[in-house]
Amino acid sequence: MKFDRILVIANETIAGKPLHRQIAEMASDRAEVMVVAPALSSRLKYAFSDVDGPREEARGRLDESLALMAESGIRATGEVGDANPTLAFEDASAVFNPDTVIVSTHPEGRSNWLENGVVEEIRERTQIPVTHVVVDLDAVEHTPRTATA
Repeated sequence: MKFDRILVIANETIAGKPLHRQIAEMASDRAEVMVVAPALSSRLKYAFSDVDGPREEARGRLDESLALMAESGIRATGEVGDANPTLAFEDASAVFNPDTVIVSTHPEGRSNWLENGVVEEIRERTQIPVTHVVVDLDAVEHTPRTATA
């Protein structure tokens, strides 16, 4: 099934080829894609209001992913979201009004989001389809952009 408004929630797995393939497969010819990268931070950093570093890191991953999508012909915009991926989803949904959601995580055993039930929680909070994509960054499944000298 093809969709016109795709919301993607991803962070460290944001440049993963499986995620980008899934987006391309689900996107209609006129699709708009919004990618949200939650600014992940430890509780200690959050308690001391040290959120600038995690936001900058999320912005870097987001910019890399958007550039890769543009190279693949996927028209996408993006935002850094709340550190809680479920809240990031809710905030983005209120503004973007998606007709489907893709949540990208690390594999089971290495994913805090899976451990904490994020995919299920997002599914419970929406009536639209939610697709879960697993990206294994230890495998050859991501395309890091590297600067040339």
